[in-house]
Amino acid sequence: MLQNLRRRLSATTVVMWIIGLLLLAMVFWGSFQTLVSGKYSGRVWLDLIVFGIAQGSVYALIALGYTMVYGILRMINFAHGEVFMSGAYMGYFVATALENRGTLDSNLLLSLVLIVLGAVVTSVTIAVLLERIAYRPLRRAPRLVPLITAIGASFFLQYTFRGFFGSGVKGYPEAEGLKGTITLFGLQLLKTQVLVIVAAIILLIALYTFVQRTKTGKAMRAVSEDKDAAALMGINVDRIIVTTFIVGGSLAGAAGVLYSMLFRQVYFLTGFIPGLKAFTAAVLGGIGNIAGATMGGLFLGVAESLFPNLVLDGLGIPAPYQLKDALAFLLLVLVLIFRPTGILGERLATKKA
Repeated sequence: MLQNLRRRLSATTVVMWIIGLLLLAMVFWGSFQTLVSGKYSGRVWLDLIVFGIAQGSVYALIALGYTMVYGILRMINFAHGEVFMSGAYMGYFVATALENRGTLDSNLLLSLVLIVLGAVVTSVTIAVLLERIAYRPLRRAPRLVPLITAIGASFFLQYTFRGFFGSGVKGYPEAEGLKGTITLFGLQLLKTQVLVIVAAIILLIALYTFVQRTKTGKAMRAVSEDKDAAALMGINVDRIIVTTFIVGGSLAGAAGVLYSMLFRQVYFLTGFIPGLKAFTAAVLGGIGNIAGATMGGLFLGVAESLFPNLVLDGLGIPAPYQLKDALAFLLLVLVLIFRPTGILGERLATKKA
């Protein structure tokens, strides 16, 4: 038994576990120091959690695009962050036009519908064009080829938007009806955060219903399992793949509007960091797993919101909030080392891996 254990535990594995345990000890120690100091009130922690849930909801919506495309094509669509960015841009232009006409304040519900509709149409159009022009011709190519193509498409979209709309940051219009707070269960919550969370819940429920209860959703699951067998059963694989990009683009477009409502700005690199974090969320939950992507996004959003104040502040690190982005990539590295399949992921067969 001891010999078997020695064979299974290499020097690299031991070092990785030591590093993991040290990081875990730092998290516990920093959290303990922060909580004992009483520096932050319960109200502050509540605000951070609510903001984390709102932020994580956006990450979840973006992550679903990554995980659905991977589930169908077994590829990472690294241009998905730019699909998200295009929706944010179109939402900005529609919101600005409505603000100039006075409609944004006089008819908030209609304005929100038009903003989201414009963003979704734009994101879906770009997602479908990516699939048709960049990915479909390479469907039978080695895995590395579409991956490089996706990275190239990402840069192409970034600098295309920069060329058309400039490199400056554009401030998102804010409707009067979304300013201030509302009281829910005795808690004062920002209206924008409540809107983002509620909208994300509605979209997630709609996606679950679509995938689990409709014929197209069942066909998507069949294609994900085995494209060739699904084609033999009469399923139009190309149509299902396009549908997957349409659904992922729709969620990304809506997420672009919700993200802009939270942070009130958009520019040509808006999709880069959120896209990477959403990819991290998808890997964290289990790439290819819809429930895992949702859970990973929410977990990452809350962790990113709490981590600087709860852990880094307790460790005496100055300006801890500036290191919040490091958490996402630290989690990505740790997940890839200790559980590459993610929290809810399954070990894939050689054919799918």
